[in-house]
Amino acid sequence: MNKTDPRIDDTRITESSGNVFVDLGFDEAEAKVMALRVELIVQLRETLTKQGLTQAEAAKQLGVTQPRVSALLKGTWKDFSIDMLLTFAARLGLQPRLMFAS
Repeated sequence: MNKTDPRIDDTRITESSGNVFVDLGFDEAEAKVMALRVELIVQLRETLTKQGLTQAEAAKQLGVTQPRVSALLKGTWKDFSIDMLLTFAARLGLQPRLMFAS
């Protein structure tokens, strides 16, 4: 790039919709599900950190392999269904609830 390239001085700011997946162009319904999966992963990561479990111990408690726990801790949200994440939450002693807002 050279100094006259307009991308260098581009300081435009686009306000977020509140859902990064919508902002990236995903269908609104799909984006809401993706955001929910990420929210679940964040809660699971926080819980595992608070419990101080090693990845091997967490794997045993969750009923998965250690590499799956590693993927979870890295936030690889595409690798986990909502069903699986809710099962993990229950296995960690959490009580997830589904609520609808209008």
